[in-house]
Parts: sequence; structure tokens; C-alpha cells
Amino acid sequence: MTAFNAVRFPVKPGRDEEFIEAHRQVDRDWPGLRSVNLIKTGEQDYCIIGEWDDMDSLAAARPHMIATLDSFRDTLEEVSDGNVTDPVSGPVVVELK
Repeated sequence: MTAFNAVRFPVKPGRDEEFIEAHRQVDRDWPGLRSVNLIKTGEQDYCIIGEWDDMDSLAAARPHMIATLDSFRDTLEEVSDGNVTDPVSGPVVVELK
């Protein structure tokens, strides 16, 4: 069953372009990844929405996601307790077209 993940990123002041460029440079040829979009949700807030073949594909890609995050971690503000992202994920339960 299709799965999605969403990750919120609060970007440090003046670091938006560096953050966006880091995402443009990432090789996202990861098995099971159907699409990914980076959206601006606030003044210095962004969110990535990824669509995956299934939860297994999403789980298998987590090491790649962590390595990618490490490449631009210094552009992010802390969310809480040392975390710089606010991730959620899960399988599709209703698909509306």
C-alpha cells in the first residue's frame, strides 16, 4: 500500500537558499520513492512530502534520509530536544481523486 512521509524543517534566518540548494543537489534515486516535493509553509519553514510504494520502501530509505539530513543539518533551527526536524509517516488509508 502506498505510503507518505512528511518532514517539517525550520530553517535558520538567512539560510533558505542554502537549504533549498542542498535539496536540489540530493540524488533521490531511492528504491520505492515515487515523488518528493519541498514546499514552503512559512517565513522560514519548509516541509518535504514524499510518496513511496509502501512502508517497507520508506523504512529502507531512512539511512539515506539521515545521511542527506546531515549534509544540511547546520542550516536548521532546533525543533525540540536537539531535533532539527519534525517527521511523520504512514500508509494511505483513504485515497481521494
